[in-house]
Amino acid sequence: MKGPEDDLGLAGRVAIISGGGAAGDGIGNGRAAAILLARAGTNIVVSDLDVKLAERTVEMIKAEGGTAIAQACDATKESDCRRLVDAAVDHWGRLDFLDNNVGIGSRASVVDEKPEEYRRVMQVNVETMFLLSKHAIPAMIKTAKGGAIVNISSISALRPRGLTTYTVSKAAVIGLTQAMAVDHGKDKIRVNCICPGPMYTPMVNRGNGMTEANRAQRTKASVLKIEGTGWDIGQGARFLLSNHARYITGQVLVIDGGVTLQGPERDSQAQ
Repeated sequence: MKGPEDDLGLAGRVAIISGGGAAGDGIGNGRAAAILLARAGTNIVVSDLDVKLAERTVEMIKAEGGTAIAQACDATKESDCRRLVDAAVDHWGRLDFLDNNVGIGSRASVVDEKPEEYRRVMQVNVETMFLLSKHAIPAMIKTAKGGAIVNISSISALRPRGLTTYTVSKAAVIGLTQAMAVDHGKDKIRVNCICPGPMYTPMVNRGNGMTEANRAQRTKASVLKIEGTGWDIGQGARFLLSNHARYITGQVLVIDGGVTLQGPERDSQAQ
């Protein structure tokens, strides 16, 4: 006998994927989620600060027969967030899902970090999720009578390793997720969080690039001894947005190959 959770509940729904672009044909967390949801029949609004990156994701979705549109969005601006939500509703008449992927890094300690950089990281990593959710939630309630949100945090929020400002911002994402889950459960909106481990995505390979030695070290940190990719995070997001997670809200899904189960390699000889 089939239960309600046997249907993914994704076909015909509408999802906004923020930070859904990626360099070239690379697979970042947002692009992976967009493609996987589209494969399940979801209509996708791909947003990115660089609309050309979002447009490439749309091209990849359409090449597989999926449905998607691209939208430029600076998610630090409330007006852009409002327009993004309006674009989804205007195009398809509803909004069901939001996948918040926008984020930047920082490596400094509290002593070394510049106050303006601290504020910038908090703005990009936390306030963007606040602003997008602020406008997406009323649209979900009005047009779909409910919905689901996934926020992307990091294992740095659970096991600090320096990266102080980044760690603080990603811990705040967990707090925001849980508070939103409490606030909007009555609206039939589920809110969950994913904490990725050291995934290999276009973002980590940007700039000077990552050496093969770096990649091997990151892979070795996993108890599975395999490399995580954006597809792993995308699969997690699709699960949390689907009916398979209908009774899950306010939770943190760690996708890290077991990295957080053990101490850093330099501690391996400790007694």
